[in-house]
Amino acid sequence: MSDTLIDANWLDYLLVAIYFGFVLGIGVMARRSVSDSIDFFLSGRSLPAWVTGLAFISANLGAVEIMGMSANGAELGLPTFHYFWVGAVPAMLFLGVVMMPFYYGSKVRSVPEFMFRRFGTGAHLVNAISFAVAQLLIAGVNLALLAGIVRALLGWPIWVSLIVAGAVVLSYITLGGLSAAIYNEVLQFFVIVASLVPLTLIGLHRVGGWDGLTDKITAASAGAASASEAPPAADQLNAWPGQALSGFDSPLLSVIGIVFGLGFVLSFGYWTTNFVEVQRAMASDSISAARKTPIIGSFPKMFVPFIVIVPGMISAVLVKEMIDLKNGGSPEGGASGEGVAYNDALLLLMRDVLPNGLLGLAIAGLLAAFMAGMAANISAFNTVFSYDLWQRYIRKDHSDDYYLRIGRLATVAATVIAIFTAQIALGYDNVMNYLQTLFGFFNAPLFATFILGMFWKRMTPTAGWVGLVAGTLSAIAVDRTAAAGVFELSGQGVAFLAASVAFVVDIVLSVVVSLVTKPKPASELKGLVYSETPREDRTDPHEASYPWYRRTIPLASISLAMVIVLNFAF
Repeated sequence: MSDTLIDANWLDYLLVAIYFGFVLGIGVMARRSVSDSIDFFLSGRSLPAWVTGLAFISANLGAVEIMGMSANGAELGLPTFHYFWVGAVPAMLFLGVVMMPFYYGSKVRSVPEFMFRRFGTGAHLVNAISFAVAQLLIAGVNLALLAGIVRALLGWPIWVSLIVAGAVVLSYITLGGLSAAIYNEVLQFFVIVASLVPLTLIGLHRVGGWDGLTDKITAASAGAASASEAPPAADQLNAWPGQALSGFDSPLLSVIGIVFGLGFVLSFGYWTTNFVEVQRAMASDSISAARKTPIIGSFPKMFVPFIVIVPGMISAVLVKEMIDLKNGGSPEGGASGEGVAYNDALLLLMRDVLPNGLLGLAIAGLLAAFMAGMAANISAFNTVFSYDLWQRYIRKDHSDDYYLRIGRLATVAATVIAIFTAQIALGYDNVMNYLQTLFGFFNAPLFATFILGMFWKRMTPTAGWVGLVAGTLSAIAVDRTAAAGVFELSGQGVAFLAASVAFVVDIVLSVVVSLVTKPKPASELKGLVYSETPREDRTDPHEASYPWYRRTIPLASISLAMVIVLNFAF
């Protein structure tokens, strides 16, 4: 038994054990209500808006979000808030107000299925394959972080931790499908908040409040060694213009990069076409509840950075290894065993400030987050694999049981593959950089094709797949060119640039190709193109009779107003 990173006692282990008892119990209960494949994959469309709204945020508050954003907080400071206030909330509101009626109204089971109805097989096949690959890569990120925690707790070698972590996630999904995942996500949301709030408060108390934190960051930045790559204190303590994040030297370009690259392309691409998120809203019981799902989710989402990013910033001035790392040193240890990285910011802060008991709660919360994230990736993968690839291209008309069985086999295969894709993720110092790169490859071109196809009825099936392929290839080209050292951008600048390039290339090519190929007849586009869909198909007839706080538009307006205020306040 090697030295463990975190010193837990019996009380902590007991809390973790109780939590896992709960999680598996929910899986067993949900198992009883899984009768056919629509239940396993979409929970039979029966959940209320507040459940799906919290699950919507929780599916996104995975390990990657918690560890990645606290790593960003430690490395870059306040500009990381853009991921929430520019890079999430506006897109979530757009999804609820504009996109959701289409998804819910056209009764599609997945985003690739929408592509199939709008553009036919070419675009569908490209999208289904790229989506499946992306889910496996992202599941690997979650698994890598999960194994890191197991290693930090128990001191097992990393490969044993990977296999054990994979096995637990697997048993949990195969038991109950989507309902189990959704109810667990709501539970996780509360556990995560209950563990991160004390961490933030105790941490702030240790550094002497918010003023103490700003003084310490300023002092650390002033006395930084020449080897340090940390951004200047002014950049770390102000959200705008955010040069630390975008990597541009000019403030103007930086703002444009953040607003267009992150706020528009990456974030709309992620929130509006990411099946993992949309699947949560599809499980709700009416068009009105489906539209409110992302809007209800946007309220907690605004305040998440205070319990995720702030601890990262505290860790960078309070934990000795993090201070050393930020000063250009390379301290030993860390969850991966290969030296401390920014990804370890949160774990090390927990080690230093939380008393036993609270530590157990925090660990349970983190483990929960990783499992939520990974379960979400894998359940999305098995839906797309079983329906979109297997049923459509390999074995057509089989019984429902047959596809359920394929779904469960796909789950096992995906978990095994994730153990290998986790190796790629372990090679990154800050896992957020890797993630944004993946989103640029897969989501940016998809969003371009999608939004053009939804608002422009002239767009043709050929343009659909040509645009997707060209967009993805151009993003990969930008990324590889930067990796080869042809040009340099620090922070997550390369990912923003690659996403923007992919978006523009996709739109331009789609328009050009559409003008020389034949479109689908307008009669086939009802429910798929905005101009061809009658208004009553897009709205809930009962919505007008609800009080204002249960209607979509007033809720969205309040959320938007709050987020604008937050942007100016910091």
